[in-house]
Amino acid sequence: MDAGEENSMIAVPPGRVTLSDRRTQRSWPVEVAPFQLSAFPVTQSWYAQVTGQRPSDARGDRLPVEGVSWWDAVRFCDALSRREGMTPAYRLPADAEAPEWDTSADGYRLPTEAEWEHACRAGTTGPRYGPLDEVAWYRGNSGGRIHPVGGKRPNAWGLYDMLGNTWDWCWDVYDAEVYGAYRVLRGGGWADEHWSCRASVRRRSHPTFRIDDVGFRVARSAPPPRP
Repeated sequence: MDAGEENSMIAVPPGRVTLSDRRTQRSWPVEVAPFQLSAFPVTQSWYAQVTGQRPSDARGDRLPVEGVSWWDAVRFCDALSRREGMTPAYRLPADAEAPEWDTSADGYRLPTEAEWEHACRAGTTGPRYGPLDEVAWYRGNSGGRIHPVGGKRPNAWGLYDMLGNTWDWCWDVYDAEVYGAYRVLRGGGWADEHWSCRASVRRRSHPTFRIDDVGFRVARSAPPPRP
């Protein structure tokens, strides 16, 4: 895998996904517009190229970057946008509790959890887009460690490691009334049991926390059609 492939973006078609929350027994449908999502989680080499930093516990260029907070991920998105001459998606005022998302920007951003689940499913309706051992690194096959990206079979849309290896930060607040600023995590990780590695599973963490099985991937909004 070369750097160009490692950083490649996949066009995700529009669709509709039904999100659900086990705690509240609530479900809600969401319409998803077309967008782009990175084929792989952000790797340590890509993160270092953009930020000059290597924060991960395990070291390896093709390993997913981990030990990065939600804020780290948001700042990476803006730095990558500037590096590639795009308009940053986020405004990061120093005194704000959360960034503002400019939905008209063409730069990189975190996926929403509806986008993430829609992309993960890739048109499937079951708990996973393939047999777990074929598509994901999890407790049952990871050997207790993180693995290079792209080592398992992708889903039908060409997205790798959507389940297992590392959890992905998403843009959304998990449940503001109960958990405050906690943000959504999706996908399951290398240390998780099989039941966490499902398309519908939601986890949460504080946006300042850095965890050794949490990374992220980047998205971009699809450009509007030309008149």
